[in-house]
Amino acid sequence: MMENSEKVHQIIDRLCQHYQPAMSLTFSNPWELLVATILSAQSRDERVNFVTKDLFLKYPDVKAFAEAPLESIEQSISSINYFRTKAKHLKETAARILEQFHGKVPDTMDALVSLPGVARKTANVVLNIAFHQSVGIVVDTHVLRLSNRLGLIRTMDRDKAEQDLMKCIPKKDWIAISLLLIHHGRAQCTAKNPSCTICHLKDLCPSFPLKG
Repeated sequence: MMENSEKVHQIIDRLCQHYQPAMSLTFSNPWELLVATILSAQSRDERVNFVTKDLFLKYPDVKAFAEAPLESIEQSISSINYFRTKAKHLKETAARILEQFHGKVPDTMDALVSLPGVARKTANVVLNIAFHQSVGIVVDTHVLRLSNRLGLIRTMDRDKAEQDLMKCIPKKDWIAISLLLIHHGRAQCTAKNPSCTICHLKDLCPSFPLKG
């Protein structure tokens, strides 16, 4: 029987042959990544990138977001799911960063999760990608689904899932594993009707074959 460490190594190695462990969201600095990640909750990255292209021109920095009328931010992101709640979080988060962090996105977990609309998953994205800090593993719906299907974890609780994944995945791979699983979850191991017969990981997956 294959040991878990070898299985993890093979999963990462195979996925790297098919996907680049890179973010799908478009950004040029930590603030833009934070904004894009907040907007991406229950929204497609393609839609977020389409919206932020003009959004970041209209509001080029933290101060611009903090000073913008809430209604104006809402209008700018109105094609995003839950745009009113997200607009409120963006404005409040920008104000908090100006007041408490001298206008710079903080680079610690505790500081990030203190911001409106920022939970641990969002904080992990910013720390991993913008600050290159492996503090934790980003557990979104794809990572949660695939990790369970692959037998790496047995829980649908995100916090416990992250802790369990951190135990079985080498720290050097924490950033890559979530990006790779997200890409694979979108391309093949979808929530409904997964493409099991052509899956790159089918011989490593105890759930094979799955039916939608």
